[in-house]
Amino acid sequence: MAARSTRLRRWTAIATAVGLAAVMGACGGGSDDASSDGTVTLEFAQWWAPELPDGSFDKIINEFQTANPTIKVKLLSAPYASTKQQLVTGAASKTLPDVVGLDGAWVNDFAKQGAIADMSKLMTDAGYDASQLASQVQVDGKTYMVPVVNFVYPLFVNQDLLTKAGVDKVPSTRTEFLDAAKKISATGDNVKGWALPLDTAVPNGIQNDVMSWLWASGGSMLADGKPALQTPQVKSVVEYVKSLNDAGVIAPGSLTMKEQDKVEKFTTGQVGMVVDSLAHINLVKKNNPDLKFTVAPIPAEDGYTGKRGIPYASWGIGVANSSEHKAEAFKLVQYLMDAKANAELATLANGFPGNKTAKPDFTDSDPLFKQAFDIYSEGTPANEFVGLPKSEDLMRSFDEQLQLVLTGKGSVDDALAKSQENWSSVIE
Repeated sequence: MAARSTRLRRWTAIATAVGLAAVMGACGGGSDDASSDGTVTLEFAQWWAPELPDGSFDKIINEFQTANPTIKVKLLSAPYASTKQQLVTGAASKTLPDVVGLDGAWVNDFAKQGAIADMSKLMTDAGYDASQLASQVQVDGKTYMVPVVNFVYPLFVNQDLLTKAGVDKVPSTRTEFLDAAKKISATGDNVKGWALPLDTAVPNGIQNDVMSWLWASGGSMLADGKPALQTPQVKSVVEYVKSLNDAGVIAPGSLTMKEQDKVEKFTTGQVGMVVDSLAHINLVKKNNPDLKFTVAPIPAEDGYTGKRGIPYASWGIGVANSSEHKAEAFKLVQYLMDAKANAELATLANGFPGNKTAKPDFTDSDPLFKQAFDIYSEGTPANEFVGLPKSEDLMRSFDEQLQLVLTGKGSVDDALAKSQENWSSVIE
C-alpha cells in the first residue's frame, strides 16, 4: 500500500526531482557537515513537502531548528517516485542522506543492506519513551522505521444505496456485509454490493481489500515472522471472499481492476461498499457532491469482540546507517513524533498521527475525518506487508492463486498451500 496511492498529490516540477538527484548524488552518504562552531547540518530526503500546503513543512522544520540551534536541516524534497528511485540507489551504495522518508515496503531491503540504522538503539541511547508510538516497523526484532503520519483504509458505504436496498444499518459483521451486498445487488441498474481490485500488475488489492478482513478480526498471516497462510483464520477470509463472488455481489472486472477503478465505481454509485483510503473522501465529494456516504470499521468475523485492525499506509522515517550524526538525526525524528508537532503534521496531511497521544485538529476538515479518527483510535493500525521482503511480489503470488479460486480453477486449500510455498521461498 504505497503511500503514494493513498493521497492526492500536487506534483512539483521535474526540476525538483532533478535537483534532488543532483544533491543526493553529490552528498556521497550521510552528511558530515559540521561547522567550526559545532553546528551540524542534516540532510532530510522525503516526498512529504510537495504533498503538503506550500511552505507548511518548512515551517515545522524551522520550528525544530529554533528549538535546536546547533542543528540545521537541509530538505531534499521531491515527488514520491523520484524520492524512491534516489533512495533505492542510495541504499545500495550506502550514500543515503542523514534522515530519510520511508515507505514500509522498502524497509526490509534497506535494513538487510545495512543502509538504515537500528532505531531501537537510537531510542535507547536518547532515553526515548517508545510507548507513545502508535506503531513501529521492525526487522528481526529491531525498529528501522517509525510511521509519522498514517493514512487509513476504512469501509466506505453508500447510504442512499443501503436505504434503497432496505438495509437499516451499516454492516458490522461478515454476515451483515454479505446480506447488505446481496440486497444492494438486487436493486438493479447493474449496481453491485462490493468492488474487489485484483489486477496483478498492481496487486495491492490483496493488502487493502482481502487481508483487511483478516486483520479486522484480529487475525494474522504470519507466525513468528514466517508465513502462516494455512490457518483457519486465513482460510475463512478466502472462503468469505469466494462466498461474495459466488453470490454475484462483486462488481464485474475484478481480475483486471485497479484501485482507481474501484474508487470511480463507488463515486458513480455503481457499487455500494468499498475498502478505501480516507484520503479519497475529498476526491469522492469533489466528483460527486450529491453522493451520501459514510465510513465505518471493516466488518469483523461474527462473534469477534476484540480490537479491530484497520489497514494503513504511512509516511515513515528512518536514519541512515552511514550518517555521522545519528544522535542529531534522531532528535529530528523525536521532534516530528512529539505530540504537538505530530498533530500539526497529521492535520496538514489529512492523516492520523503516529504519536498515540497526538490529537489532530478537525475544525476545518470534513466531519468524516473525525469519524474515521474515532475508528482509528478504537482499533489497531494493521498492515503485515510492511517490513516484509519483496512485499509486492508476495501480494502478486497470493493474487494469482486467489484468481484461480474465484474462476473455479483451483480450491481454497490448494491456493493457500501454493501461496505458503511461494511466500516461504521469499521470507526466510
